[in-house]
Amino acid sequence: MPSFDIVSEVNHVEVHNAVDQCNKEISNRFDFKGSDARVEIGDGLLTAYADDDFKLGQLRDVLTGKLAKRGVDIRCLQLGRIDKVSGNKVKQEITVREGIEQELAKKIVKLVKDSKLKVQASIQGETVRVSGAKKDTLQEAIALVRKSIADFPLQFKNFRD
Repeated sequence: MPSFDIVSEVNHVEVHNAVDQCNKEISNRFDFKGSDARVEIGDGLLTAYADDDFKLGQLRDVLTGKLAKRGVDIRCLQLGRIDKVSGNKVKQEITVREGIEQELAKKIVKLVKDSKLKVQASIQGETVRVSGAKKDTLQEAIALVRKSIADFPLQFKNFRD
């Protein structure tokens, strides 16, 4: 029976390279001379440090530009709150979201079932598997999900005959 998986994945190597490029550009920029602005990378978490809110915004712009150039969908970034560190210095945690959350998975399954296509959708951990009798109906299901879910990056993998 033909099937495919709906997943949300991020290329961690590209994220790491983009963070390195961002830090390099920030260290060379004139408006950041003498500043302690940087982005540190952790396990699925980026932490941006800057001297003030304005420089933090500039730092985020550089980071999102570098991520976009490297093919990382910036919709996977979830910005945290801005915290004061000391004096005027601020930091912000940026979460790199991966995997389909339970709420979104239920929304996708409901969307596929309500579409009256002859396919079945099931939640399997952080992925949603869609199976059906014909490849054409599976392709219609892909088009439907792409059109309906625009606020979260989704990929369609493991298309099997």
